[in-house]
Amino acid sequence: MATWFRTYYEDEDLWLCFEADEEGWAVRHIELGGEDARPRTAASLKEVLHLRDHADLAAMTRYERRYGILADAPLDGWQDQPGAARITAEEFERLWGEARRVLGGAG
Repeated sequence: MATWFRTYYEDEDLWLCFEADEEGWAVRHIELGGEDARPRTAASLKEVLHLRDHADLAAMTRYERRYGILADAPLDGWQDQPGAARITAEEFERLWGEARRVLGGAG
């Protein structure tokens, strides 16, 4: 079962929002920074794996420039991070859609 949550990094004024799979790995990852909570990252494991398997390094580089880099370690212990809280799937989808729109792609 998926889990949706957020954490906050005060030093960077950065919210990190995740959709994690049942094993605690990031499926989708959003970063929102600054006073206006501007999206900086909206990366998807499904998209990254598709590019890895069907595209070239240039395509992956373009993806990472546009959508950022997906967290690549287990998200264990997120509950102990500052500002940590579960969010609903609906809230994550709203944030995801907005982040993808701002970063230049569809939801």
